[in-house]
Order: sequence, then C-alpha cells, then structure tokens
Amino acid sequence: MWARLWSEARYRARAVFRREALERELDEELRFHLEQEAARHRAAGLPAAEAMRQARLAFGGLEVVKEQTRDGRGVRWLDRAGQDLRYAVRALRRTPGFTVAVIATLGLGVGINAAMFGIVDRLLFRAPPLLRDPARVHRVYLQWHNRNGLATGAMMGYASYLDFRRATTQFDALAGYSVRSLPVGSGPASAELPVGVISATLFDFFDAAPVLGRFFTAAEDTVPLGAQVAVLSHGFWQARYGGRPDALGQVLRVGTAAYTIIGVAPRGFEGISDEGPPALFIPITAYAGVFRAGPNVANYYTRYNWSWMQLVVRRKPGVTRAAAEADLSRAQRQSYEAQRAISPGMTAPEIARPAALAGPVQAERGPNQSTVTRVATWVSGVALIVLLIACANVANLMLARAVRRRREIAVRLALGVSRGRLFGQLLTESLLLAGAGAVVGLLLARTGGALLRALFLPANVAAGTLADPRTAAFVLAVAALAGGLTGLAPLLQARRTDLVEALKSGARDGGYRRSRLRTGLLALQAALSVVLLVGAALFVQSLRNVRALRLGYDVDPVVYIYPEQRGARLADAEAAALRLRLLESARAVPGVESAALGLTVPFWDTWNDNLFVAGIDSVERLGSFTIQAGSPEFFATLGTRILRGRGFTAEDRAGAPLVAVVSQAMAGTLWPGREALGECFRIGADTVPCTTVVGIAEDIHQNSVTTDRGLSYYLPIAQFHPEAAVIFARGRGQGREVREVLRQTLQPEMPGEGYVNVTPLRDIVDPELRSWQLGATMFVALGGLALVLAAVGLYGVMAYDVAQRAHELGVRMALGARAPDVVRMVVGDGMRIAFAGVAVGSLIALWSGRWLAPLLFEQSPADPVVFGVVAGVLLLVAALATAIPALRATRVSPTVALRTE
Repeated sequence: MWARLWSEARYRARAVFRREALERELDEELRFHLEQEAARHRAAGLPAAEAMRQARLAFGGLEVVKEQTRDGRGVRWLDRAGQDLRYAVRALRRTPGFTVAVIATLGLGVGINAAMFGIVDRLLFRAPPLLRDPARVHRVYLQWHNRNGLATGAMMGYASYLDFRRATTQFDALAGYSVRSLPVGSGPASAELPVGVISATLFDFFDAAPVLGRFFTAAEDTVPLGAQVAVLSHGFWQARYGGRPDALGQVLRVGTAAYTIIGVAPRGFEGISDEGPPALFIPITAYAGVFRAGPNVANYYTRYNWSWMQLVVRRKPGVTRAAAEADLSRAQRQSYEAQRAISPGMTAPEIARPAALAGPVQAERGPNQSTVTRVATWVSGVALIVLLIACANVANLMLARAVRRRREIAVRLALGVSRGRLFGQLLTESLLLAGAGAVVGLLLARTGGALLRALFLPANVAAGTLADPRTAAFVLAVAALAGGLTGLAPLLQARRTDLVEALKSGARDGGYRRSRLRTGLLALQAALSVVLLVGAALFVQSLRNVRALRLGYDVDPVVYIYPEQRGARLADAEAAALRLRLLESARAVPGVESAALGLTVPFWDTWNDNLFVAGIDSVERLGSFTIQAGSPEFFATLGTRILRGRGFTAEDRAGAPLVAVVSQAMAGTLWPGREALGECFRIGADTVPCTTVVGIAEDIHQNSVTTDRGLSYYLPIAQFHPEAAVIFARGRGQGREVREVLRQTLQPEMPGEGYVNVTPLRDIVDPELRSWQLGATMFVALGGLALVLAAVGLYGVMAYDVAQRAHELGVRMALGARAPDVVRMVVGDGMRIAFAGVAVGSLIALWSGRWLAPLLFEQSPADPVVFGVVAGVLLLVAALATAIPALRATRVSPTVALRTE
C-alpha cells in the first residue's frame, strides 16, 4: 500500500512541478496509439488518409482524451486556481482606485490586530523561552481569608519556600526566584539592571545548556550566605564583555557584593521573568544572605516577615492539577502553622483557611491579572471590531462594484460558466485583496507595533515579529477571515442574479437599486463605531476622575531621595547620621521648600508589624495596617493633612514616650464610634510599651489607587529605625525642576562608591494610572479610526447612490423638485442609517458595560451624558458625510440626466 501511495504522490508532484514534461509524454503516447490504430486500418486495406481518419474517430477527439487525462492527475483545480488568480489580477488592475482603497482599509484592520496579537500572546499565552514541558509547570499562588474575603498572592519568604520543599511530594522540581533591580558594575560603567535571583533548581526547568562555563549548583545555593557566583545572560555577555570567553573568572560587583562569573546562559534564556530578560543570575541565598548580613542573617530563612520571592513547581508525570493543588495546600497549611508559632497574633487557621493554587506559569493568566493586561485584552477586542468595520466597508465597496459588473456576470453565466466557477473567481478576488491587505498589515504592525509594545509591555520584553510563526499564522487566519467576509456579500448577490433581467439592463448597466444588504452593512459600521466611542469616552472620564483623586499627599512638587550605600557597610548610628547630613544638605538647596525623613515610598514598598489593641482579639482580621515613619517636617513636606490632634515635634525623639499619628480610616476601624486621640496600641508584641495616638491624619493611598483602605499609622522616625530612613523633599515648583540640583548637591556626602537616587513622586505615581491612560489612549485612537472608516464608508456609498440615481434625480428636478428637497432626501437616507446604528450600538454598549465596569474608575458604564455625546458626534459626522453627495446631487442637470436614458 505504501508503495502505491508513494507512486501516487510522485505522480501528482510531477503533475505540479513537471507539467511540461508530462504534456510531452502525453502527446507522444497519444501519437503512438493513434498511429497504431491507423496502421491497423491500413493493414485492413484502407488508404492512409482514411485509416488516419478512422483512427481519430475511434479516439473520439484527442483534446477530449487529453482533458480526461489531465483530470485524472488530480491537480486540475490548481490549473483553475491559476486561471482565476490571473483573471483576478487583470480585473483589479483595471480599477486601481478601488484596489488601493480596499488594500489600505484591510491592511489597517489586519495590522492593528497583528500588533495586538503579538502583545496579548506575549502576556497570556507564550511560555518562557526554552521552558521544558510548560503544561506541567505552575506558578504557585497562596490564598487566605481575611475581613475582605478571599485574598490571593504569589509572594512568599524563603522560609515558606523551604516549607514547600520539605512538605510536597507531587512535584519533580521546585524553584524560588525573584527579579531585583540592582546596581551592576563599578565606577562610571555601573548601572541599575534587572538581576535574576534564583535557586539553582530553576535551571532544571529548562532545556538550556550554558554556552560558556557552567550554571551554579545546589551546593553553591545553600543558607545562610550561598556562593557569590554569577551566570551572565547571553545579551549582557555580548554587550558588556563583547562575547569574550575570558569573562569567566572575572569579578562583577552586583549590589553590595562582588560575584565571580562562572558561566553564560544560552541565547534566549530568560528564566521565569515577567519584566524581560535579566542581565545575569545569582544564587537566591547569596543575595538574601548579603541583604540580611549581620546578626539577623538567619531571619530570611527562619522567619516569615519578608515576602519577596515566588515559587514555581513542575508536576510529576501523571499527577493531575487537582492532586498538585491538594499537595500544595497541605504544605501551605503546615507553613502557616509554623508562621503562627512565631507570630501568635496571626489569624487562626480555621478562619484564615490557608490554601495554595497551581496557576499558569504566565503571571498575567493567573488569578492576579493586572489591569494593564485586562485593558490589552479589551483593546484586542476593539481591534477586532475595527477589523469588522473595515470588512463591512470593503464589503460595501465590493457590493457596489458587483452591481456595476452585473451585466458582465450575466453574460458569463449565459456563455456557460458555472455558478461554482464564478463564485470561485469572485472569492479569489476577495482573497487576493485580503492577502495584499495582510502584507500591508504586517508592515504596519512592524512599524506601529513598537509603539504598542512600549505602551503595554515592560522594557526589553519581545513580542511577536514578522518572522514569528505564531504571528504569521494569526495574520494568515485573519486575512482569510477578512477575505471570506468581504467576498461573501458579492457572492450572495451573484447567486441571485437574474440572467434575463441583467442582460436586458443594457444601457442602464449598473443602474441604481436600493440594497438592504449595503444599508445593513452601513448601519453595522455605525453601531460598532458607537460601541468604540462609548468605550473611549468612558476611559477618558475614568482618567479624569483618577487624576483628580486626592491620594492623601501632594505628588508633583515632591521628590524621593534614596542614598544607595553600595558596598559601604555602615553601623546603624553612622547610617542615621548620614541621613541627617543629607537632610540638612537637601534643605539648603535653592528651590527646596522643605525636606523630611520618611520610611516607605507610596506604591513601592510597605512596612507592617503585628498590632495589639485592647479589646480586639486579632487586629489582623480587621485588615493590613501599614507603617510610615517621619521626622517632624514629614506631613508638611508630603502635604498630608492633620485632621485632629498634632503631627510630630522635635520632642518625639528616641527615649521619649511613644506616640503615633493614625489615619482616619484606621481610627474608625480600631475605635469605631469614639475619639481615637489618646488611645493606645502596641507594636510587635503585646508586652512592649504602649504607643499613644496624638493625631489623626487624612487617609492615603499607599498600595493601590483603587483598593487601598487607607489603614496607615505614622511613627516618629527617631523612635523607629532611623537608620533605614529615606528622604522626601518638596520643591517650590515641580519636583522635576530640582531633581538634578539635589542629586549633585547630595552626591559628595555619600561614602565610597555610594550614590544618590532622586526620583520625582510623579514618576512613581504615574505607572499606577497606566491602565486608564492606556485605555483612554487606545480606545480614543481606535474609536476615532472606526469613526473615520464609518464616515468614509457612508460617504462612499451615498456618493455612489447619488451617481447611480442621476436619472431619477434629474426627473425629480425636471418635475419641480427644489435643491433643498433633494438635499433633504439624500441626507435623510444617510441619517436614517446613522440613527439605526446609534440605536443598535447604544444597546450593545449598554449590554457590554458590565464587563467594562471593573476597568473604570468612579465612572458608570451607562452614563447618559457619555451616550448622548457619542450619539451627537456620530450623527454630526454622518450628516457631514452625506452632505457632500447631497450638494452634489443638487447640481445634477435634468437635461443631461434625461439624455442618459
């Protein structure tokens, strides 16, 4: 059987690629049989000419035999496809304006979708490069219950990682990892770069061998300090060391320690990173040990108060996901019990109900999907709607063209062309146009995709490219869909063609006839445009609302100053003294209004500790209370308002009675219904001295713009870790104006290789508003594009109708119709379509608002003002799009129009 199939395949391949040779063989074979037959007749006594005639009659026609033989090759369809393709090319070359318009329109729709596919694919579907068996690899998420319900997070401490390693049995690999931004290098060549802080077991998850040297081993990744060795990424090796093999053995300063380079990872190896490829990889224990160096170095692997890493696991073959999650949850419960043994203030396990999930390895597919990803998903849907609008536009153009070709089609049908063959030719035209549009779309995606990647993806994260098979397959699928959709309408029209009526049309070939299909496509474009414009207006309103939100501190005039000590290790007293020197220097800078010490930076980090309040069994059940600390000028510098009581003074120093300022939300939560001033609570343990509330401050957003409950309290920095202080400065204008002056002024104060980072608070806050900025930007851009496409489509169809109705309009004007009557009639036709689109589109927008609502900020998805404005804009644009053809209609000369009859 295989021999027969192989012979058949070879024959068909020859029919495709050696067609001329087969034709020669066919001619020779037929000639041979013909001559044999003629010879047989000559042998029977017929003359040569009569013998040949009889032979030809016996064959029944050589051309018929040839056609039958060609059909037997099974590639006849290929010949027909080639003929259809050549016919389509000739037909499209005759109408260059139509061809360019269709290709440009489809290219725009395909290009936007290709660019968005590259982003969504990278965020949601593409596993890390070189990952082995991604289906069995999971990112671990922890779950617990608190006052607000079920909470989920992926961060854990190294002690929890060790608990999971000891307690789980259903996995053949576990690894911890984190990506930290650390200063790499020394002197002028140093730079802040992403560093992969990973356990040695992470390399086992990948099909990747080092291109130089080796990866670090488990023996080099042990508590407490690990080995200070580093594996360079391929890109960093090329950029920093020029790909030289002598990079091995060199020492590279990373953060506050020096690491020996022992290997180079292969090209494309990124580890498990959501933020793009790290520059290098170091053992997780080496980083944590150095970070916690000192008498408390054991804290990072024996205590649970530092959650900074994530866990990734790989199921054993045959282990189901449910069994894996049960195993993880059991380990999480044991780990939770261990934590509670150290921190008795934690919620009881039967209330917290700790569990663990085996989530997708792609972080954005997990339970904590970011709003940026959700916006990107919505924008992808919007891009698809733009493609549908483009298809509707093109379908209308092709319908109009099909009306003009109605007589041509009828003649071809009358000459014997089958409807199937005719459909094939029309479909070939639409697919050819879609293919050309796909090429244009790919070029657009390549140029415009960079902008979208910069908007949606972290720096250095690669998305799909033109050479990427996934992107190419997606574009082919989209082009095929677009070709099928745009070719469907002309096919349906051709199917209903009445030969007699079409052939009779004669001089009025292509005359005007109202098409419900074209009207429906126009209304569909208008409706989809309304949906996009409503989305754009809702995001713009949300962005306005979030920008107007009071965060509990001023943003624009404030900068954050952090002294990066680098390799200089200072005692606590020296570190505190350094902060004070920097503070005094900052205050002396011209343009600085005030400066203060603080502890944490909004949206960047938080500080928590166990709280004990008289009369409350478990404060943790009431929420997460964050600590901020500051010097006496802290509230004035940040702009946080004291609502009652007082802020800090110079008297709140070390050794003085412990005091605190609490947020209004915290006061209402811990002491509901009574004044919090004068109340006290204990921090860290219920045996320490009481901290008295001396002031109530306004609520601030420390962690989130949308979900932060404002549960914060403030301690005098002199009484709470002054060595860990950071500095805030308030400029008299914008914080960015004093940024460089501050940096240059404070830099000489830094010891050794230390340096000063000065960051405007606006640069920290703006990323938190990114999802609304993205939504507003993309919805406005794509909604505007959709509106333009719809307007162009409406204009084109109305202009075409007016041209086709020249005779009718001429008759009307000859019978006394005035120009305003003609304008009213033409504009009325367009506005009826627009009204229908507005009505349908508004209903769709209202229906879909329930899914859009979570992405909005203090904005109703059914805002009547938004819907009213959008409807007004669309109707105005529709009126303008139809006004031009209407005015053109008034210039129709009745005499000229009647002569065309």
